[in-house]
Amino acid sequence: MAKNKQVRKLFCVAIFLLATTVSFAQAKDDYVPCNEIPNIMQLYNADYNALERFYTPTGNESPFGYGRRDNNGAASPEKRERIEKLYKEYLQKLSQIDFDKLPQECKVDYILFKRDLNASLQLSQKKAAAYEKIKQWIPFADKIYAIEKLRRRGTSFDAEKVAKEWFDIGNEIKSLEAKLKDDKTVAFENTYDAASNIREVKAATESIYSFYNGYDPLFTWWIPKPYKVLDSLLGDYANAFKKKRESIAMPDKSGIVGQPVGRDELVRQLEYEMIPYTPEELIDIANKEFAWCDAEMLKASREMGFGDDWKAAEEKVKNTYVPAGKQPEMILGLLNESVDFLKKNDLITIPPLAEETWGMYMMSPERQLVNPFFLGGESIIISYPTNTMDEDAKLMSMRGNNPHFSRATVHHELIAGHNLEGFMNERYRTYRNFNTPFWVEGWSLYWELLLWDLKFPKSPEDRIGMLYWHMHRCARIIFSLNYHMGKWTPQQCIDFLVERVNHERANAEGEVRRSFEGGYPPLYQLAYLTGGRQFYALKKELVDSKKMTYKQYHDAIMHLNCMPIEMIRAILTKQPLTKDFSTSWKFYKEIN
Repeated sequence: MAKNKQVRKLFCVAIFLLATTVSFAQAKDDYVPCNEIPNIMQLYNADYNALERFYTPTGNESPFGYGRRDNNGAASPEKRERIEKLYKEYLQKLSQIDFDKLPQECKVDYILFKRDLNASLQLSQKKAAAYEKIKQWIPFADKIYAIEKLRRRGTSFDAEKVAKEWFDIGNEIKSLEAKLKDDKTVAFENTYDAASNIREVKAATESIYSFYNGYDPLFTWWIPKPYKVLDSLLGDYANAFKKKRESIAMPDKSGIVGQPVGRDELVRQLEYEMIPYTPEELIDIANKEFAWCDAEMLKASREMGFGDDWKAAEEKVKNTYVPAGKQPEMILGLLNESVDFLKKNDLITIPPLAEETWGMYMMSPERQLVNPFFLGGESIIISYPTNTMDEDAKLMSMRGNNPHFSRATVHHELIAGHNLEGFMNERYRTYRNFNTPFWVEGWSLYWELLLWDLKFPKSPEDRIGMLYWHMHRCARIIFSLNYHMGKWTPQQCIDFLVERVNHERANAEGEVRRSFEGGYPPLYQLAYLTGGRQFYALKKELVDSKKMTYKQYHDAIMHLNCMPIEMIRAILTKQPLTKDFSTSWKFYKEIN
């Protein structure tokens, strides 16, 4: 018995040594996580969230208690100055670290964390300058913020005095709103800043009121009526700046009023996202991709018997829509087919829980006005007609979401697209999520490119469906950049989608409205195909060269979490890095 125990003990030691050796070999040869920068980033996130919660009016918090609901970056001067101090504190901490001694992943995190701190500081200073330009329109803000500051510690104040003050502010707002109608000095971009700061003041008054009313007897006696009047006036005043914006912009017949940012800002944002191309170069690349789509569309059209009339072939495809009520069933079938394809070809690890827990919801008619197609993430949100829509709208929705078009979008939204990426982001390197659309949308778009190569489309109709979306993403690059550079109007963007991609007009209008009024940043629409091409180029570099298998490559991306794709490349290829790294990867050169 003793001898058996000794043998088992020696066997366990041998297994331990073997495991240690394997682990060491992996740590030596593969990308490995580190602790130093992730620890600092986690501390920063905790500190930032603490400041957000403390300095955000209670009426404007996130329902989850972290951060605030989006308000176009508006903040009280007190809050802005305090968070700027935090940015500077963590930049100082980074400056004390020996970058050259960090392992590769820590170097990447250092570069990106430093980039984000600097960008946040610059944006905050930009917002401070914008505040100076519009503060003449909110001269009452400091009085409200002073009371909100007292509220945070439950300090009592003279309720009768505040009631009179709020009554006077109401009269002041009426005078300012009347003045605004005829004022010629307010710039278009300032209307956004004014409206968002007014909503911030409104949130502060709501915070004060909800804290004291019903609890403090004198407050409850004096304040309710002045508060209700002031709250209503502040809402109307914010809307007055929206109307002012529309009068300045003089929207075209589309009625869409966005905020073109200009070429210089596009270049700045491209540099931030590590995209080493100018807007003009990206438009040229999109046109080259369009030419490829045109050639492939003609091949499919000829196979279907329509010759070179690809729009006629596409019309036939659009009319393959399923009967009313059958769309969810069709989507489930497509999802099962795509997941089976991924498994059969051993392309990526799919955790059983991810496959089990994706959801399905229907999109409201109102939301379909700006989202005419699927949306997705943890769940897929289905854009399809309801009984409240008129017949034309119903038909356009059904035609635009036919099975062959949907073939490219179901896996984009679910597995291996947004659903899987969100699932994995919550489980691997959770400190890291840098939330770039070039990764978020690029990853899902990459699967459309890859599955095309792997012959996932079975028929010319399937290929037309996938090509429709490829053309759609080319068009997004062209129309969004031309719009933001001031070259195209929203109506020109709509017409371009109808004429060049053969969009249903209502769907084209929804797409352009979503792009420019939906709260998306200027580069979001071009991030789909551009990010997809980055992943595709890196696939050619690592998979086509046999350095990694498809599954190794895809699993590595999922484990590294969301970041600029050039930094994924830096980790996987062990690229030399400096603390002042700047983008240089001309990834399109590796495709064409």
